[in-house]
Amino acid sequence: MENWKRALLAGSAVAALITFLKGKSNAGIILSGIALATLVSEYPGEFAELREQLPKFIERGTKFLSVASRVGERLAEAADGRDAAWYEALLES
Repeated sequence: MENWKRALLAGSAVAALITFLKGKSNAGIILSGIALATLVSEYPGEFAELREQLPKFIERGTKFLSVASRVGERLAEAADGRDAAWYEALLES
């Protein structure tokens, strides 16, 4: 990677982090986009592979959230049917 690209990547990433920490999310998103575009211009093949695998990642994430949702529902049902003290003790741990 050329030096100017490294400087652009580092500068925009640090500036994005600072703007996010200050609460200016719009500027942070723009600066993050600049950093990401710099990476994509340097490694187009790797990002193409990532883009092809993205639907698989989304499907896995959806399944995980579905399982977590069912577990939460079962815990809520169990808390309704029993004394709520065990559920509160579980949350405090």
